[in-house]
Amino acid sequence: MSNDMEKDGTAVQSVDRALSVLTLLARRGDLGVSELAAELGVHRSTAFRLVMTLEMHDLVEQTADRGKYRLGVGVIRLAGATTARLDVVQESRAIGERLAAAVGETVNVAILDRDEALYVDQMAGPSALQAYNWAGRRVALHATSNGKVLLAHAPAERLEELTAGPLRSFTERTVTDAGRLRKELDVVRGRGYATAVDELEIGLTAVAAPVFNVEGAVVASMSVSGPTFRLPAERLPEVAGQVRAAAERVSSRLGWSGDENGRPLTG
Repeated sequence: MSNDMEKDGTAVQSVDRALSVLTLLARRGDLGVSELAAELGVHRSTAFRLVMTLEMHDLVEQTADRGKYRLGVGVIRLAGATTARLDVVQESRAIGERLAAAVGETVNVAILDRDEALYVDQMAGPSALQAYNWAGRRVALHATSNGKVLLAHAPAERLEELTAGPLRSFTERTVTDAGRLRKELDVVRGRGYATAVDELEIGLTAVAAPVFNVEGAVVASMSVSGPTFRLPAERLPEVAGQVRAAAERVSSRLGWSGDENGRPLTG
């Protein structure tokens, strides 16, 4: 028990020191191992191991002056991912609120996070009284309209990886056969939106469309969801059109430009 606690304490201390290295480099610029060791109050060998670990993850890099280190491109990638997520939330908020008001149901914005859809924002329409707050919730990709949009636009290798394992059944309507799911994703790509009717929960229907960034990559999906009795099959094409239009407006605000069919331009 005490050994485990000691290991945990050592790991936490190492993480703390590594973060201190990044903070020092952000504040001071280029620093050598000896300088870092002095700032941290540790032996030079300890500072060297910290820097080597951070360099392996591209979080620091050596400058032209050998022995000096600065922040690496890995930090830029992390910052870029966070900025992109914040941009999607910021640019979709007002558009999502107008969509929720027009349709009368709940609007959600989701992103692909590891092997799930992460809901990053929600706007409730006038009919969605006491709506469940999905923001911050992770859900299965194959059982939701947002998830299907994100799957449909994932790179081929990533799609194969995400659909390789057993697909969990949430209701009798959940698509759990990978082959059938991939055929549905082909349809999603072709028509520009995805639906999920009673697949995550009985009585819940949702329609989602992709949000593109300036490079034409799908960075999020926007959906309308509500009780199945208020979103019957005959209403879905109309709602899908509204969701697509809203998602395209968000995409435009992110710098995306599409052709006359609303599809992203590719090289």
